[in-house]
Amino acid sequence: MPSFVFRVGTPDGDVVEREIRANDLRSAREEAQRQGLHVFTVKRRSRPLRTMLRPSRKALSTQHFLLFNQELLALVRAGLPIIHSFDLMLERQKSPRFREILTEVRDKVKAGVAISDAFAAYGNLFPPIYSSSLRAGERSGDLEGVLRRFLRYQKLIVNLQRKVVGALIYPAVIVAISLAMVLVMLTVVIPKFTEFYTGFDAELPLVTRMLIALAFTLRNNIVIWAAVVFGLYLAVRRWAETESGGMLFDSLKLRIPVVGDVLYKFAILQFTQSLGTLLAGGTPMVPAIEIASESITNRAISRRVHAIVQRVREGEPLWRSLDATGVMSDLAVEMIKVGESTGALVEMLTNVSEFYDEEIESTLSRMVSLIEPIILVVLGGIVAGLLYAFYLPLFELISVQR
Repeated sequence: MPSFVFRVGTPDGDVVEREIRANDLRSAREEAQRQGLHVFTVKRRSRPLRTMLRPSRKALSTQHFLLFNQELLALVRAGLPIIHSFDLMLERQKSPRFREILTEVRDKVKAGVAISDAFAAYGNLFPPIYSSSLRAGERSGDLEGVLRRFLRYQKLIVNLQRKVVGALIYPAVIVAISLAMVLVMLTVVIPKFTEFYTGFDAELPLVTRMLIALAFTLRNNIVIWAAVVFGLYLAVRRWAETESGGMLFDSLKLRIPVVGDVLYKFAILQFTQSLGTLLAGGTPMVPAIEIASESITNRAISRRVHAIVQRVREGEPLWRSLDATGVMSDLAVEMIKVGESTGALVEMLTNVSEFYDEEIESTLSRMVSLIEPIILVVLGGIVAGLLYAFYLPLFELISVQR
């Protein structure tokens, strides 16, 4: 996650520098404003190469966070005080980083800080919906219900992510093995055939000469090519982390056939499920929309959804504001409209998220059934073309000798 260095004015009148980690500049500015800081200047902190090559050690495991909330819900349901619950969970916590954070949270709660504020102090290390849900639970006195709804939300998102990754593993393995095989043929097999062909006093076909030139260019400059590919990867990754680059990158992902449709539906599911969870916990509509829009991982859709906040704040119905963005399908908008009209908005939002969950699963099944034969046909054609190119001279020499 990129870091941004702010020169800000504090409520005490001091001008200081603060570093804030966020997904993009907009999120960083919003975090600074939530802390009551007045922003003068901001610049993005450059990242060392070593931090670009490995994930941040500060990142928390989703599995650890899910397990923590399951244990916390069980302990709260059993009637144990929060401090005692944290002490019990710290005894069995295996992640050093998470243990350190939970210890700090426990100490803050022991000092009188609300548990929601204790988690919110870590910024984007925890999802915004989490601290907001806890705050709503504290105000309503229903922390158990809020934790149960958040767990249901988290499990749905995690299971869906696993489905997407699982559906793409097999095609990715096929592509990786096939590309490795093509690379070996170009850098090892074809140069051997070239040595064999030099013993014949005959001009090679054009397609064979082109293939030989490509093979030797790749073989003799493989270090340069590897450095170029690696440099492009780092440049694209760095560009995708900027606000403008990230917006364009996420917009392009939505245009990928089939995959873009899955990403779009997943983004809408994130929004509806987050919004339903927050509203069910007692969070007011406008803050709930702001937080739910931030939970959308696709920044292009997140910005479009976030644009409805002002319209809803001015009194426009949620369904009409969403319909104006064109983000949601007519069916989803109609379900939300019925929910607002009947006072069952939370239930309808849950139904919409379940609808998109089923749609994603169906799309993934169709995608896997289509993508596997397509990959095999395309890569089979490439391999067949390579074989044809360096076996063609043999066929011509045989025909001449006859």
